[in-house]
Amino acid sequence: MRICRFTTGDDPAFGLVDGAGERIAQISGDPLYTRIELTGATHQVEDVRLLAPVIPRSKVIGIQRNYADHAAEMGGEVPEQPGMFFIPNTAVVGPGDPVVMPEMTQQVSYEAELAVVIGRMCKDVPAEQVGDVVFGYTCANDVTARDLQKSDGQWSRAKGMDTFCPLGPWIETELDVADLRVVSRLDGEVRQDGTTADMVHGVAVLVAHASAAFTLLPGDVILTGTPAGVGLVEAGQRVEVEVERIGSFSNPFVRAQA
Repeated sequence: MRICRFTTGDDPAFGLVDGAGERIAQISGDPLYTRIELTGATHQVEDVRLLAPVIPRSKVIGIQRNYADHAAEMGGEVPEQPGMFFIPNTAVVGPGDPVVMPEMTQQVSYEAELAVVIGRMCKDVPAEQVGDVVFGYTCANDVTARDLQKSDGQWSRAKGMDTFCPLGPWIETELDVADLRVVSRLDGEVRQDGTTADMVHGVAVLVAHASAAFTLLPGDVILTGTPAGVGLVEAGQRVEVEVERIGSFSNPFVRAQA
């Protein structure tokens, strides 16, 4: 099942997206918290504005260097255990929304990632039971200010600024994520082309590891890391993120107005 969040110009609504990714059947309620029912209204995807499929009420958890090739290109090593960092929910935007690069950074980079959406409150989840707490999966661009990442020595500001966590285009609730192609394109040119099969720590390990440290709440998002090929993006360029069997979305990058 594919669940999207969208607007036709009114209040945000949720809907079920057909297999072709072309038509939305509107539903009532919030699928993370309440029972959903079809309202009878339908829309063409091209006629609505897709929003971030989830706005975490609590947190986004990023995972560091979870692909060996990306760790190598950044001059680092793969950690023995997953390294984690927080991104505030104010960083989340949706498909087509501009990513605003503030003047404090001159080196902004894209990172295509598979994202995990948590479906219920949980703590200390064994790896073999992670499927019981995952609501579904979406695509993410873990935008990073590389200069701030280096100067700060930790990643909160570099990865957590407003608009730096685009999510979309929808949530896929039934998916085998063991071997999915993860791609980024800069102005249409492929820059990253990896597979989740190359993740050092799989989704079950990541969710179990995160839940050992933090209580996870419905709507929390875990970013699973990015393959090699990251690079800088300039104002006026557009970055597309695609994860196989989920879909794709893109965002323009702009400079903050003085």
